Order: sequence, then C-alpha cells, then structure tokens
Amino acid sequence: MRALARRLVAGALAITLLAVLTACNPRANEWTDAEYAIASGGSTGVYYDYGSHLAEELSASLDIRMGAQETAGSVDNLLRVSSGEALIGFAQGDAAADAVAGTGAFDAPLEVQALARLYDEYVQVVVRGDSEIDDVGDLAGRTISLGAENSGVNVIAARVLDAAGVDLGSVRNPQLDLSESIGAMERGEIDGFFWVGGLPTPGVAELSERSPVRLLPIEQEWVNEVNERYSHAYRPADVPAGTYGLVDSAPTMAVPNYLVTAAATPDAVVRDVLAGLFDARLRIAGEVPTAALLDRRSAIFTGPVPLHPGAVDYYQDLRG
Repeated sequence: MRALARRLVAGALAITLLAVLTACNPRANEWTDAEYAIASGGSTGVYYDYGSHLAEELSASLDIRMGAQETAGSVDNLLRVSSGEALIGFAQGDAAADAVAGTGAFDAPLEVQALARLYDEYVQVVVRGDSEIDDVGDLAGRTISLGAENSGVNVIAARVLDAAGVDLGSVRNPQLDLSESIGAMERGEIDGFFWVGGLPTPGVAELSERSPVRLLPIEQEWVNEVNERYSHAYRPADVPAGTYGLVDSAPTMAVPNYLVTAAATPDAVVRDVLAGLFDARLRIAGEVPTAALLDRRSAIFTGPVPLHPGAVDYYQDLRG
C-alpha cells in the first residue's frame, strides 16, 4: 500500500497548501488558470466517456482548462481525488463507502465527499457466446480477469465470487482493465472478465458487435449475502434483453455511482461544478446515455458518503 501512503501524504500537503492560499488570497475560492482533472477510469468505459464530455462542458461554461484522466477505476479515482491529483472523480458507491470508513482497499479513511449520485452501475460477467461456462460457479480453474488493480471492479468481483462459493485463489486473474480484457478474450487468452459499468458500456457493446457474448447470471441470494457482509450498497437488477445482443435479460446486481471530490475543495468550486453538470445533462446524454439518469431528487442520496457542504448549499438553493 505504498501508493496509498504516498497519496495520503500528497493529500495532506495539498490541504495544507489550500489553507495557506485561502489565508493569503481572498480569491482562493474561485477558479484559477490551473489545469483541472476528472479521474475517469479506462478509455473504453462509461466513466471515461462521461468524464471526457463533462470536462469539455465545464471547460467551456467556466472558461477553465479541464480534462479527463485515464485511471484504473474507482479505488484509483478516490486516491487521486483525495491526494489532489484530480479535482473530481467517479466512484462506485461501495468503494466510496470503504474509502470514508478506511476499510477494504483503504488502510485509512480518505477525506472525500460526494457531489452527486449519478446513476447505477451493473455488474457484468462477460464470456463468449459459445463458451461452456454457464454459471459463476464454473469460473473455478478458469482464467478470468477480475478487473485492474485499484479498480472497483476488483472489489466487487471478489465479493461476488465469495458469495457464489468460488475460492478466489482458484481463479487465474491477470488483473486487466476493460480494454485489455476485451483484447485478451478476443485472442483466446482469457475465458471471460468482470466489468462494472453503466449500460451499455461502449467497449463491451463494440465487442458484442464483433463477436457474440453472454452475461453470467448473478443470483439475488448472492446480492443479499454481499449486502449483509459489506455496505448494503447493492441491489438486485437485470441487464435488459437486447443489450449487447442478449436474447433474454440477465439477472445481476447494481451499485450506485457517485461524483466525488476532496473535502478541502472550496464550496464555490463545488457549486460551479454541479451547476455545469446539471446544465449539460441532456447534451452529454446525447453521447453518453447514462448521463440522462442524473436526477436532482435522487442526487442527494450518497450515504454513507457525506455530501460536500458546497453540494448541500447547491441543492438547498434549488429548493429555496
């Protein structure tokens, strides 16, 4: 966990620097000419697609420089946001809950807070259409990517396998990100992969157009077991028929996705980001369908991750 320790130290330094700037500069709560980043996941996932469009929208509306960072996923995003490497980032609700509690992949609590609940993500266990694998229980002894290191996918995959009674050590896991997993499966190097993302995920959709795929079912009893053992962040769900060319719907589980920032981020900056996010919702949804699921009524439900005070102000002003 040396990377975590380095990021925690960097985060402490960033918070200290912010305090100094605030004391010396009455404009410290406003935007500067610095380049801001959105921690956005792998390039073939919904996070990156959403983050890239959001960065373009905020750059234009706020007259700033902002870009999407390619990352390993939720855990990595939370570390980057906490350390100040990124201003905002996407994170699965379960990974974010672990981050604020200092458990799971995190040795100590991270000072991160939520801006909004964006949409629900779906656990997708992808195999080839002609695969002999019919059930998660069949994954023992197989080569299955459980997601990149420091990804939320890795966290959920381990929990699903445990609930299904599959020994994690019995699965050969090359720890590939989504793009690498897709390439490895097409080359016959792996038998399948776990992915957690919005529907449809661009990379998986493109894969299904080149070669038929199936999604392994995740049973409701497993969802219940995972909830009991962890953060109650999950719910039973279905991937609709027609998604990725599926003939029938596939039972799975869903987890909420949050937009997060460091606790030290100025309130005014958070309010500006949220105003830009909601204003751009329909424009982004034209390219990223999951963006249409953003809703002011549900955006505030980010527990156990606290809303940033700037976010609280923003939502209260809307009601006022």
